[in-house]
This record gives sequence, structure tokens and C-alpha cells, in this order.
Amino acid sequence: MIYLIIALFAVLVILAAAGLVAFKIGIIPKRVKKPETEPIKIERTKWRKANNDYLYSLNPEDLSIKTPDGLTLKAWYVPAEQPTNRFVICVHGYNCNGPDECSHILKYFRNVKGYNYFLPDLRGHGRSEGNRIGFGYLDSKDILQWIDYLLNRFGKDIEIILYGISMGAATVMLVNESNPPEQVKLVIEDCGFTNAYEEMVNTVKNTLKFNCPFLVSLGNIWCRILAGYDLKKDSDPVGKMKNAKNPVLFIHGDADTFVPTYMCHKLYDACPTPKDKLIIPGAVHAFSYYDGKAEYEAKIDEFTSKYL
Repeated sequence: MIYLIIALFAVLVILAAAGLVAFKIGIIPKRVKKPETEPIKIERTKWRKANNDYLYSLNPEDLSIKTPDGLTLKAWYVPAEQPTNRFVICVHGYNCNGPDECSHILKYFRNVKGYNYFLPDLRGHGRSEGNRIGFGYLDSKDILQWIDYLLNRFGKDIEIILYGISMGAATVMLVNESNPPEQVKLVIEDCGFTNAYEEMVNTVKNTLKFNCPFLVSLGNIWCRILAGYDLKKDSDPVGKMKNAKNPVLFIHGDADTFVPTYMCHKLYDACPTPKDKLIIPGAVHAFSYYDGKAEYEAKIDEFTSKYL
């Protein structure tokens, strides 16, 4: 009997350790980036530098807020060329930051559309504090706090467009599903996932070359204990889509394997509000704007003209 107890204890320790490793891999921010090795991403690094240089040349205002759990979050703000009451909040994705992920669309939103441009770094990313990734759930609460900041500073008559890429797309969908203030008018999501659990299962499968949802479930236990949220129940844009408040434009690349394209179709089908969808042929994850710039901008023009 003693050997059986020892064996069971050893199994529990191994499972707990495996789950903790999964948690650390998926939920602990990676502040230091490895150099890119894929040619397409090496080229994107050059584009990002040029776009960031343009952003910083505009002398963006450096903003910060304090979250209820004590984190200092940072954002850049660039006013439009002409006074306007319209703001776009651009939200970046997993293990990235605001400028690297979203400065490529600054010229379009600010110079072409004429919006005030607001660029936060999510908790655990960029210049913001935090040692846990929010996977859209914690981040949506932070974006709601930033929205309150804009309302308090610029008044109640502003209009807000939410735009997000990847985990940022999940974030803005969750904001839209949390009864945001009436000043939020529409959402543009680019390559967002259905829920964090399903996305992590897909990522582990792509990494290990076999399906292992059990490992993600173990990591999710630690996520609930150490990060305070559930990957399956809390970070669940598709499950909460029934609560969506504003029109949503869904964008995805049809060659995306990191967040598979089928997730876009599931999200679109679940959305009860006015909606539209754009699939960019040949685009991999988070490359739709680069690979289909004209179609991308035309669809946003059409969508915003209809619902703003």
C-alpha cells in the first residue's frame, strides 16, 4: 500500500510540474524577444522599425493609468491632424507591444480616416507592468479603464472604435461583450481566437506535432490559481459573443495556422449584432494588412461608413 501511495504522489507531483511548466510557457510574459529567423518576419521587423520611427516622429503623448491590482499601464496618444471627437484604440497581440503590432496602421487611421490614435501596451507587455499575460480577459478590463480615461479627459460626446490584432482582437471582442459605454461604436477584430483554451491547444499541437489538450488543462489549473482567470471560461470571445453590443468586422488570413481561419468563421456565425467579414487570400497570422492593404482599408471604409 505504501508503494501505491508513493507512486500516486509521484504522479501528482509530475502532473503538477507539467502544468506549471505549461503555465510558465503560456502565461509568463517574454520580455526579451529572440531574433526572427523566418524571411517574412525578418522583413516585417524592418517595416515595424520604419512605422515606429514615424510614430515617434509625431511626438506621441506618454500616458499611464493605475489598475485596481496595482499595475502601471502605459499608452501612446497621437491626436488627429484636425480636431475630431473620434478615437481608435489599437490593441496589440500576444508577447508583442503597441508600436510593433499596430503602428503600421497609424497613417491610415490618423491621416486618412482622421481619427485620434490611441495605442496601449497591455499588462505584461511593452512598457506596461505585469508578470502575467491576460489573454484578453484581464486586458479587456484594462481597456475599459482606458475608455473611462478617455471619457473623463475628452468628454462624453466622443466616439470610440476598437481595433485589435490576435490576442488584441480577442480583447476588443471581450470589451464589446462586457456592455461597454455607449461611446464605443464598433469593433474591428483581426485574426482573433475563439477562446484562449482552444487557441493554446492548437499552439501546443503545432509545437509538439501531436494533440495534447490535457497539458493545456493542467496549465489552466495553474492559470486559475496564479493569474486569477480561466482560459476556457473567462477568455472566451465566442462563448460570450451572445452579449456583443456593437457591430463587428471580422478579418482573417486564409493561410493562418497560428489562429486557424475556422475560428474567424465560428466567431462571425456566433455574432448577433450587425457584422461583416473579410478573408485575405494567402495571408498568414497577423499579415492581412500587409498582404491585402487595399482590400483591408476598403472594407474598413465601408464598415465605418455604415455604422458610424
